[in-house]
Amino acid sequence: MPSFSIHGVGVSSGIAIGRAHLVSNALLEVVHYQLTPNLIDDEIKRFSEAIQTVKHDLEQVRAQLPKNAPAELAAFISTHLAMLNDKSLSEAPKDIIRNEQCNAEWAIKQQMDDIVEQFDAIEDAYLRERKHDVVQVVERIIKVLLGHPSQSPSQSKEKQQQENATILVAHDISPADAIQFKQHQFAAFITDVGGVTSHTAILARSLNIPSIVALQRARDLINDGEIIIVDGTLGVVIVSPSKEILAEYELKQDQWQLEQQKLQRIKSTKAVTMDGTGIDLYANIEVPEDVITVKASGATGIGLYRTEFLFMNRREMPDEEEQFTAYKHVAEAMQGMPVTIRTLDLGADKQMNPDTVSNCANPALGLRAVRFCLSEPQVFHTQFRALLRASHYGNIKILIPMLSNLTELRQSKILLERAKESLRKEGTPFNEKITLGGMIEVPAAAINADAFARELDFLSIGTNDLIQYTLAIDRTDDAVAHLYNPLHPAVLKLIQMTIQAAEKYNIGLSICGEMAGDIKLTRLLIGMGMRQLSMHPSNILSVKQQILHSQIERLNKQVKKLLNLREIEKIELQVMELHAEF
Repeated sequence: MPSFSIHGVGVSSGIAIGRAHLVSNALLEVVHYQLTPNLIDDEIKRFSEAIQTVKHDLEQVRAQLPKNAPAELAAFISTHLAMLNDKSLSEAPKDIIRNEQCNAEWAIKQQMDDIVEQFDAIEDAYLRERKHDVVQVVERIIKVLLGHPSQSPSQSKEKQQQENATILVAHDISPADAIQFKQHQFAAFITDVGGVTSHTAILARSLNIPSIVALQRARDLINDGEIIIVDGTLGVVIVSPSKEILAEYELKQDQWQLEQQKLQRIKSTKAVTMDGTGIDLYANIEVPEDVITVKASGATGIGLYRTEFLFMNRREMPDEEEQFTAYKHVAEAMQGMPVTIRTLDLGADKQMNPDTVSNCANPALGLRAVRFCLSEPQVFHTQFRALLRASHYGNIKILIPMLSNLTELRQSKILLERAKESLRKEGTPFNEKITLGGMIEVPAAAINADAFARELDFLSIGTNDLIQYTLAIDRTDDAVAHLYNPLHPAVLKLIQMTIQAAEKYNIGLSICGEMAGDIKLTRLLIGMGMRQLSMHPSNILSVKQQILHSQIERLNKQVKKLLNLREIEKIELQVMELHAEF
């Protein structure tokens, strides 16, 4: 068979060579059939038993997690268990079975389609990707209903593949599936669906294995047992490679592994440039359990803790005690290192309740983040109290998202003071000098950064949204995603304006979007004046290596000239040259 390649989105770097193991997609096997009235109760019972079986399986998987398993695994499985307890999955399909007199597989799939449609309306990429969690849970339920056995690679196939790694090829892969496959030492994930913020992607980065998602039809085009190459860095899968291509990639693989080993040597080295400028390298996290990965990465703090995870896939808001426990856990685990916690970023585009349907015509521009919290002051008050209480146990900083005007900031400050006063009256201890920061992710905030810098202790640039809003481009929309470019001169100008404002008022400044973890942009950012970068823990060492081989004085001169350019192509060329210099 001739060699060919498939292109997707690389979400975890590296190169893997091995044989494909195709994972079935039970959703494609679902058919619809009518039931006679006397069979309805039995079908509902069959559905309920399937739910209980999946719960039991997931609880067993969670209980058998090895001590060195990535922290994300337990958190993701807990999320899936929470979904199974949610009535939208455990009870609503029963009504469909009764009303439509249909089989359980069809009922749960119909309910899944409705929930996924609601998730598709979410603007935020990270939260939109949570729809895949719903699909993964339903997939497990349907497998039980269809009587599917476990799909781990067979023993005979393992013997055939002793000289080749196993590469999972699936429509999607759930965290629980990944754990069960882990014992077979798979070398890579490739899936038809998913994005950079999907749990499959986060899991792959945590395991430090190559991964490519959004390949569309990989499972249809690749045969089981076929030799494939996964280049996670370029986002390319090569199927049935020739001897020449195979030899070339075996050499690349050896070089990659050698580089990764070398990076481990600098884990405890401070991130300081050749001419003595220190750079703080912080990590972004989603759940408290991520702290284990953060500390293993060599990060010296948490630059962004997204609290939405506590609020999603549930019908009721987490109470103060639940939030306090989560924040306290992170603060204590970081042992005095800074922990920047972003307040709730829910809204019209990110509904907490999966049954809630938003009527917002343009969620990205609607009632979200700080706007939502100010419209629901009790929600804001509860979170502020939990954050303040947790600040007694560590170095917590509070970060307000999506500020666009000073009124929003001042109203937030008033609510924060009210929360402080309520704790003082109770005699509850908290850090009276807790620092407050604002996210610069709306062009209006960047242009007016000077005013925000006067009233805040620190600023944090959220480049993902800043680029999207500046260029009017949804990077998840295939029709325009190619236009999403962090090196657009307008984007760089807004970042530069924010840096200048922070320097003028001598306040802290970090960058926590994906630009921070892109090693091709490290020298550009520190040459612009950034001294704190916050990223996924897996990127820390690669970025640190760039810093250790950089000279600030030289970079300042080069970047100053670069920022005067007005054509993206010329800027990209200059950035490539900066990155290549050693």
